[in-house]
Amino acid sequence: MSRDEIRASTSLASIFALRMLGLFLILPVFSVHAKGLPGGESATLVGLALGIYGLTQSFGQIPFGIASDKYGRKRIIVIGLILFALGSFIAAAADTIVWVIIGRAVQGAGAISAAVTAFIADSTREEHRTKAMAMVGASIGLTFAASLVISPLLYQAIGMDGIFALTGILSVLAILVVIYIVPAAPALPPGCVSIREVLANGELMRLNYGVFALHLTQMAMFVVMPSALIRFGNLPLTEHWKIYLPVVIASFIFMLPPIFIGEKRGKSKQVFVGAIALLLLVQIGMWLVMSQTQTHWAWLVGLLLAFFIAFNILEASQPSLVSRIAPPASKGAALGVYNTLQALGLFCGGALGGWLTQHAGSASVFVLGAVLTVAWLIIAANMKNVPRRSQVQAAVV
Repeated sequence: MSRDEIRASTSLASIFALRMLGLFLILPVFSVHAKGLPGGESATLVGLALGIYGLTQSFGQIPFGIASDKYGRKRIIVIGLILFALGSFIAAAADTIVWVIIGRAVQGAGAISAAVTAFIADSTREEHRTKAMAMVGASIGLTFAASLVISPLLYQAIGMDGIFALTGILSVLAILVVIYIVPAAPALPPGCVSIREVLANGELMRLNYGVFALHLTQMAMFVVMPSALIRFGNLPLTEHWKIYLPVVIASFIFMLPPIFIGEKRGKSKQVFVGAIALLLLVQIGMWLVMSQTQTHWAWLVGLLLAFFIAFNILEASQPSLVSRIAPPASKGAALGVYNTLQALGLFCGGALGGWLTQHAGSASVFVLGAVLTVAWLIIAANMKNVPRRSQVQAAVV
């Protein structure tokens, strides 16, 4: 990759990671913190506060992507970051669960994912685009992992209001990164993109369902996970990092060999489907654990490790696959639809996770995750294996 490609990819991936940080940073602590807020005794409202971000994201992804085609990528990304910062400060000042929900909704309205990924596609050559898109996927996984480790520590140091305020400040700093560090956007190609072409692509729709199921399962799982660590491990909230840190580090060590081997040997599909199967086993295991009145905390830690391995593989692989499968003239539209389904998954996971926990118990959350993952496994089993870049070039020659 050239210096400009590396600069564009890394700076834009960092902005993408910041947006996801605003979502992930509250996951490990909010369900416990919310019990001290008026209205926070309702698991449904807690789940809504976690998931509303994804709902407003889903409304904005395609319009923001289209606007970036018309008015320029940088301008739309800056507008999205302004909305993100505003929502963060509203949530920081909130004294009830309802105002937290409002703040999270405004945060999510800054739907810049499609614009950022389209910007990366504009700024990289075809032979390096997969690497650049993989950086975005990896940034999400790293952000999620880091948030699980640092969130309890930040909560102890500055509280939930401070976490929201810090997220707003970082968003303002990200605006400066967009203006002064991200390279100028290349000229956009003429013509318009048909959404129908994207929606009619079966391979893309498999991935769109996958990202929906993955993020719904993730969000629903972390509606109940903080309480589960307290219940089974007798571990105070501020010490949850002692579980997350070693698990996260180990998961990144274990995820790398399958990804490298899959790319090197043209076995990306097998690795992808294997990660989905592992995710299914985690959901079944979590259901069994949550159905018990008591169990050894080591089972919970082992299942968390397996979840992070599967999540990191899938999160790093899917954006890369979208960028490789999408027709050249439809990459922006394809990424807009993909990010819309990701955001809808986040919303549905938070809302359904909270509702199920309140009305059917925490174990039911993992029944939902298992059902969705079984469907994903069936869908993914019939996907085409994306060949290595060298194989495609050799075939052309």
